[in-house]
Amino acid sequence: MATHFSVWLVLLVGLLAANLPFVSERLLGVVALKRGDKPGLARIGELVLLYFVAGAVGLFLEDRAGQIAPQGWEFYAVTGALFLTFAFPGFIWRYLLRRKG
Repeated sequence: MATHFSVWLVLLVGLLAANLPFVSERLLGVVALKRGDKPGLARIGELVLLYFVAGAVGLFLEDRAGQIAPQGWEFYAVTGALFLTFAFPGFIWRYLLRRKG
């Protein structure tokens, strides 16, 4: 797999994972909740979990491309901020756009 394709794949996985908590009322997009409405704390928990899932995909692809580079706290701060930025469209759709009907 070409390196540039791996980069775009990780970005796409991150974008999809960051928006999943906001576009679905199911837990992780699979488990239906009894109440029907997913609480905000569950959405935050999903964001954290999916951040690590997207990171694991990136780590896997980096391992297949060659040696895994060591990362400091700065890397995780930047990728966490990028993940929250990726979640912005889903947040806007869920909380700020009014639904007709």
